[in-house]
Amino acid sequence: MKYTAEINVMPLKALLDPQGKAVTSSMKNINLDTITNVRIGKHITLEVEALSKQEAEILVDTACQKLLHNPIMESYDFKVQEAK
Repeated sequence: MKYTAEINVMPLKALLDPQGKAVTSSMKNINLDTITNVRIGKHITLEVEALSKQEAEILVDTACQKLLHNPIMESYDFKVQEAK
């Protein structure tokens, strides 16, 4: 069965996010100063063949742990659903 995964990778909250800081500063320049604390990460989509949703989740989690995120600097979460 084919599944799709939506993965979000974000910098750890304890770490400085230079891109987020730059965007936060720019918000003030365009009169959007009520928008603060911008954090910028990555959004990854992928398809996986698996026998069950649980197996697909295990495969996606393994990919995240081994390749798609840096555990020293980033956290991740994901959703897996049956492909349409």
